[in-house]
Amino acid sequence: MARKFSGDRLVIASHNAGKVREMIELMAPFGVEVHTAEALGLAEPEETGTTFRANGELKARASALGAKLPAFADDSGLVVPALNGDPGIYSARWAGETRDFGIAMNLVEDALKKTGASPEDANAYFVSALCLCWPDGHVENFEGEVHGTLSFPPRGDNGFGYDPIFVPDGYNVTFGEMPAVEKHALSHRARAFEKLVAACFQSDG
Repeated sequence: MARKFSGDRLVIASHNAGKVREMIELMAPFGVEVHTAEALGLAEPEETGTTFRANGELKARASALGAKLPAFADDSGLVVPALNGDPGIYSARWAGETRDFGIAMNLVEDALKKTGASPEDANAYFVSALCLCWPDGHVENFEGEVHGTLSFPPRGDNGFGYDPIFVPDGYNVTFGEMPAVEKHALSHRARAFEKLVAACFQSDG
């Protein structure tokens, strides 16, 4: 059985402004005082894991130990089967040191063209691995996915990362064109968060 979260303070173990914003919005209904790793002066650990889950644990554990508070981390990325799963766990690195996802989206399009595949309507999916870690080292992990297709050129200024090129199944707009409340209803991060809440934030009764 998963450990229940019983505190009133939590660290979001991320320095990504877009990701922090979404995670704060997801946590809002629970009345928890949220701090960010950046605001607490906690360094970003090197992401040396070979899976989303491993990297999520690295980040959550570093913040939990550094702040001596439970920490909540996400490792997520865009998986494109035609690119053998790239950019995958290296999704942020494709954006370079400046985290320019305009560059990253262009790289995805160019890579698809080199395979001979049409970038438009290429299958893709987002993965989110959420980790909740306590200062004693205990961790709980949850994963979510949302499947869809790619669309070029990028459309929409909402969201962050690869959102402007991702059209979720059943929709004709990109995540970048969706209001936050609509994206939160179906995103990979929201699906992983639903599992976390069911396991760690709700009572047994």
